[in-house]
Amino acid sequence: MGLYRFKPMPSGRMGIFWTVAPIREAAVVEFGCMGHNLYSGSLLRQGGIYEGYGAPLYTTYIDETDIAMGQTYRLEATLRRVVDTDRPKVVFLQPSAVPEVIGMDMYAIANLLADEFPETKLVPLGHGSFAISQHKGVEEALLAIVKALAEDVPKTQAPTYNVLGTCPDLFNFGADLLEIERMMRGAFGMEAVCRLSSDCSISDLRRIGSSHINLVIRREAIPAAEYLRKRFGTPYVYGRPYGIRGTGDWLRQVGETLGAAPSAEFIAAEERLLYGQIDSPYRTLDSNAWSYPEEAVLTIGGHYDVVKGIRDFAVNEMPLKRGTCWCDCPEMGDGDIPYFPEEKWIPVVESHRKGYLMFSGEALRWFGKNTDLMIANPDVKWRLHPYDPPLVGYRGAVQLVNLWVNEYTRAH
Repeated sequence: MGLYRFKPMPSGRMGIFWTVAPIREAAVVEFGCMGHNLYSGSLLRQGGIYEGYGAPLYTTYIDETDIAMGQTYRLEATLRRVVDTDRPKVVFLQPSAVPEVIGMDMYAIANLLADEFPETKLVPLGHGSFAISQHKGVEEALLAIVKALAEDVPKTQAPTYNVLGTCPDLFNFGADLLEIERMMRGAFGMEAVCRLSSDCSISDLRRIGSSHINLVIRREAIPAAEYLRKRFGTPYVYGRPYGIRGTGDWLRQVGETLGAAPSAEFIAAEERLLYGQIDSPYRTLDSNAWSYPEEAVLTIGGHYDVVKGIRDFAVNEMPLKRGTCWCDCPEMGDGDIPYFPEEKWIPVVESHRKGYLMFSGEALRWFGKNTDLMIANPDVKWRLHPYDPPLVGYRGAVQLVNLWVNEYTRAH
């Protein structure tokens, strides 16, 4: 591993760990050392996934003898204790780097132990090595979860939906999920079956095939949505709704997929309220953009889908101008939004003087920038509840305008 000034990109196993940890009625058992588990748990607690909310997290610990002899008795003993104490419906088994390196096969171990725990399903997961990024780990975990746990169930009588990709590694995941649920209720009168994975249970996952549509809010969830489409015939819509027009377009796309138009009254009421709220801030930002165009530039980095959505709202609906845009995942970068490793984004953030800079809280604080404009982890604040303003949807649009006009006021 090279030298980093900031937290390096988490490995795939961390993405997997964060994805399965919030799931209720389950437990997570890591076969390995304790350090990664403690680090993972602290991030979850800071993001609002507190003790008792999701899956209990266990680490077997591992020492030199286990490594040299290839022993697995610690894993077996831990599983017996977890099953006897917590009675989980599912135990997610995850290796750390050391068992992966010495060749311990978690899938074979799970098969051998399955008969010993007939009431508890053992679901082995990767990715013990550091060969994939956090984002690929999230993708792998989401697909593995639906493959292992989705059951053949009839469709719900009333139309329902799932949200795929609401995971705690994304900044503001809880507030954004609540806004999506609010809009689906207002526009279609629909309720969710499963919110994978920041707010769901094993019971929800078993019924995931009963919904009528899947809302894929990050690209890592597309393989899981494709699997559900092939197995259950469930169509999906991919995209994160940002802005006023952008959110309306997203709702209409959902309606087209469902074959039921969203409530025109709901959309009209939301737009009427928002245009009234942002009228004066819009004119302030527009006037500044005409007089000082260099102050209207938006520089933004983070998850590809988040960066694209916020940038498009800022440039297409608001009077901001496109600045440097980048994403934080090497597999996602393209000609529109390239991937910037640390050595490329540091000069951009460090040299930023005018306009609006939106990035991770860690980097903004380090360089003395306004941390209110953070849109990506690592976060610098605790998020103990999901009731902060969202960034997606109609309420997210007014929150973004609120952030920008207050940044303008602060700078002047």
